[in-house]
Amino acid sequence: MLGQAPRPATGGAVNQRAPVAFVFHDRCLEHSNGPGHPERPERVAAIRDHLARRGLLDRLLVIRPDPCPIESLARVHERGYIETIRRACERAPVQLDPDTAVSPGSWEAALLSAGGALAACDAVASGKAGAAFVCTRPPGHHAEAGRAMGFCLFNNVAIAARHLQDRHGAGRILIVDWDVHHGNGTQNTFAADDTVFYFSTHQFPFYPGTGSARETGTGRGAGYTLNYPLPAGSGDAEYIEVFRDVLRPEIDRVQPEVILISAGFDAHRDDPLAGMSLTEKGYAAMTSILREAADRHCGGRIISLLEGGYDLVALPASVEAHLEALGAFAD
Repeated sequence: MLGQAPRPATGGAVNQRAPVAFVFHDRCLEHSNGPGHPERPERVAAIRDHLARRGLLDRLLVIRPDPCPIESLARVHERGYIETIRRACERAPVQLDPDTAVSPGSWEAALLSAGGALAACDAVASGKAGAAFVCTRPPGHHAEAGRAMGFCLFNNVAIAARHLQDRHGAGRILIVDWDVHHGNGTQNTFAADDTVFYFSTHQFPFYPGTGSARETGTGRGAGYTLNYPLPAGSGDAEYIEVFRDVLRPEIDRVQPEVILISAGFDAHRDDPLAGMSLTEKGYAAMTSILREAADRHCGGRIISLLEGGYDLVALPASVEAHLEALGAFAD
């Protein structure tokens, strides 16, 4: 069972005895979608290098993950699909859809990206880390049970949720997806599941075309999906209002044992793939709201996984603000 994490002595403070984990593996740079593709190896390298230059990497618990076991992938994905991806990587380069391709290094990178999610879950659930940020690629929230799409091969955040339930006995899990694109794969994975509450705010209408407010879950999961689509141009004020006035009351209702974040930073005003206007301050504010909720409900347990974010200056700056708001650099 998931152990009871120590409660903070004062409101809003993450357990100071446990550092924030930074999960990274350099083999995740081996995956390529092809020349000129926005989802490129430089994304995670830029984050790591930025933190190192700022003297911040040494203040994090750096974790080098192992590859994800096939059995953990199969809790979310069809076995035939997993084998299809493996074989495609053997024949690489292969174009899986108009946006998503694999290279010879993609299989190992994808296993390490999902493995990073498991390593972060283990560190936080055990108390080794108070919270964690998974800086790996390829991203995951568009990946369906049997389909790659939107730069995603395996759904890392969904794999993390199942791992927390299977390995650590977690009950209620909250997934917060603030990527500028709706996480169709994650929503569909848990649409009929009343143990995982999925919340997404995203640009709408926009790729992949899902994520309307009418999509609220099915069967036992009815009411456990909450989409809050926002129009292009929305920025810090709009996002903070949604997190404060819409999401926070839902978190109090759900009372999650762990909070997972699909942390895409492509709603930044400088990102080339979308039309939103978030800044580093907005990401910090959203993180602070989630951190306060995590302290109140689940001993500060937050596991954040990189999704989008394609400007190599805005992305690492936003990640730094996110980590700071998680309490990573507190004295």
